[in-house]
Amino acid sequence: MAQSNQPAGQPEADPAVPLGQRLFDRIFLLLIVSLLISGVLYNVWGLIETLGAPPLPMR
Repeated sequence: MAQSNQPAGQPEADPAVPLGQRLFDRIFLLLIVSLLISGVLYNVWGLIETLGAPPLPMR
């Protein structure tokens, strides 16, 4: 049987936390990213709608 260097009753060292979990644990980072994405998409959509509108008829 293999022996470990840790005393009896001590849990083994925690494995590294996955990157996805670390990112989703940062609530303010998620808030900022969601605001940036929605703001960029809304502005791009507005530009497409504005540039795609037919010109006004001249008198």
